Amino acid sequence: MQVALTVLALLVMTALSGLLGRLLPVRIPLPLLHIAAGSAVSLLGFSVPLSSDLFLLLLMPPLLFIDAYRIPMREFGELRTIILSLAVGLVVFSTVAGGYAIHWIMPAILPAAGMALAAALSPTDAVSVNSFLSTAKAPIRLTQVLNGEALLNDASGLVCFKFAVAAATTGLFSLKAASSNFVYVSLGGVLVGAGLGWLFARIELLVLRRGYDDSSSHILISLLIPYVIYLAADSIGCSGILAAVAAGMCIRLTGVMLETQIETRLRATTLWDQFYATLNGLVFIMLGQQLPGQVTQASHIIQSAGLTPWVLPLAIIGIQCAMSLLRAVWMATNGLVFHVVGKLVHRPQVMPSWRNVLVMTLAGARGAVTLAAIISLPSESDMPERTVMVVLATGVIITSLLLTTFGLPRALKLLPRNDGETPAQRELLETRITLARSSIAALQAEQARLPPDANRTNDTVSLLLTEFNERLRRLDPSNDDDGKRNNSVQRKRDELMLRLRIVRLQRRVLHSLLTDRNINDLTERAIGRQLDVREQEFLMEMSDLPQLPEPPPAETLVTAMPVGDNIELKTK
Repeated sequence: MQVALTVLALLVMTALSGLLGRLLPVRIPLPLLHIAAGSAVSLLGFSVPLSSDLFLLLLMPPLLFIDAYRIPMREFGELRTIILSLAVGLVVFSTVAGGYAIHWIMPAILPAAGMALAAALSPTDAVSVNSFLSTAKAPIRLTQVLNGEALLNDASGLVCFKFAVAAATTGLFSLKAASSNFVYVSLGGVLVGAGLGWLFARIELLVLRRGYDDSSSHILISLLIPYVIYLAADSIGCSGILAAVAAGMCIRLTGVMLETQIETRLRATTLWDQFYATLNGLVFIMLGQQLPGQVTQASHIIQSAGLTPWVLPLAIIGIQCAMSLLRAVWMATNGLVFHVVGKLVHRPQVMPSWRNVLVMTLAGARGAVTLAAIISLPSESDMPERTVMVVLATGVIITSLLLTTFGLPRALKLLPRNDGETPAQRELLETRITLARSSIAALQAEQARLPPDANRTNDTVSLLLTEFNERLRRLDPSNDDDGKRNNSVQRKRDELMLRLRIVRLQRRVLHSLLTDRNINDLTERAIGRQLDVREQEFLMEMSDLPQLPEPPPAETLVTAMPVGDNIELKTK
């Protein structure tokens, strides 16, 4: 009963903090609200014990799986060299250099222990980075690099952390053993994830092609796959995190979801979005839960050592500055190397500006993986610096989130503005034009097969041809002769607005019929579902329309209102 109440309380906190974020007059990122909510209830006496292994198992596999599933595969392939240099090279550089920097800031922490702390702080958190970049107007290429780095640097950071802890507790370190173990953990995780992901996808395709497509079973299996693959990789000593990432990419490439029914795809998308948002909130709430306890531990350390109250806060700020500086140095050096190599191989690479380096430095927020790693440190009998390291790591996580929250939006404003059409928008428009033209070609071929004496003015093919030609006129800017394109877009927008109002009117009338007991709940539910799908379709079509130079005049908009049992259309 206690476990059930604890889970329900965490879910309630996640929901209420999300609602609070929408009600506040000042926009505050959800991760910080979740951390504040977790800290507040912890101060009120509600505390959840945190296990490193359980934390990684329950929360991280599905989050990383869906992030990997949704990552743009083409751009990931194009940017693989840059992403790998950040996911591996930057982590190793930050671990070694950061360890000595931490030892210099706090001499009580030996270099080996400092490297363990730096290794835990090296990976950027995929959940944190995605949360901030989804609300910030960051350039798409920059977002893809940062998301790719955050997905892959967890394994390298945890391997460096493992060997740094071993060196700190035993005094022994073998570069050969560390390198071979890194290859085994990383490559093994990728192979296990890709292999099992491909196997699950093939089994699912076989089942689907035999006619079995139960949406509930399919969605439940998709929710369990990340956990199964994580546990399988972890059981043989490989990276479960990289296995979940590789499985998400592999299943995406198999296209298994395209073979399912439309109902399965719609329900799976909705459920995964909700599941992702809930787990995302739980990660930061659990992080906030640990904060009051860490502050208490920090005060005890200060009192027992006779230090001034400012020692640990200044050390936290110093470590955050050191890790950010190391990240900026690597970014600038990495960009210079790629620029020089690009010239030598006649593949020019753009030299990153200081603005880009600043943005990528500020986007290096820490989160769940750092927390899970640092609480897995050995006991104080084996590592006397454990308590101090946990406090410092928690403080750096908070400061990195604050730095990303308040610094990243301001740094993004320094980047050159692109008021015109972005490459992503251009590609989207060109794809829609290609689809419209292919549809017109298919309809023309169908029309050519009609008998010569067929009615070619009111038949279905002619009506569809007219519709797709009108759509092509709206989409293709080259067809804008004498303002016909703008007129077509305006007519379509007015039509969709009217259709939306009619659908909403029908929903109100449907509710009235149910309230008056003229229909039962089954009828209301069936028709209501159709109205929901239709409204969503109209909203998506509205968002796909090209933007006009000026908004439509209010006089052209039509409203629909129910009057008794009739529909009355009024013009504003």
